[in-house]
Amino acid sequence: MDNTKPLIELELDDDGRIRRTGNVWTASIHIITVVVGAGVLSLAWVMAQLGWLAGIASIITFSAVSIFTYNLVADCYRYPDPVTGKRNYTYMQAVKAYLGGTMHVFCGLVQYTKLAGITVGYTITSSTSLVYVK
Repeated sequence: MDNTKPLIELELDDDGRIRRTGNVWTASIHIITVVVGAGVLSLAWVMAQLGWLAGIASIITFSAVSIFTYNLVADCYRYPDPVTGKRNYTYMQAVKAYLGGTMHVFCGLVQYTKLAGITVGYTITSSTSLVYVK
């Protein structure tokens, strides 16, 4: 009988995956990197186009919508119980758990179409910006 321990002993979560080691600090950094990515690039343009009052009002409105949708996604992390339910690691797993198979396929099509559209939009925007830089 072999009594040797492995060099790295991994702690497992209740669902059999490696235990996550994140904390409030790492979560905050991830949120900041997501928000800073696209938000800071468009902030100056929004303020220039809308002015101080409408620009600040639109930024506050969109940040409120973002907070609301982030809370909805966070509430869908475990199903059916928020403490002991099965974890949904992806958006599509949460859609399948809550809405079923047909909506899972439909939402998948919408999600990947949107992703492709955003990718094309960023590519066109970056190429036109590089032309102006040149």
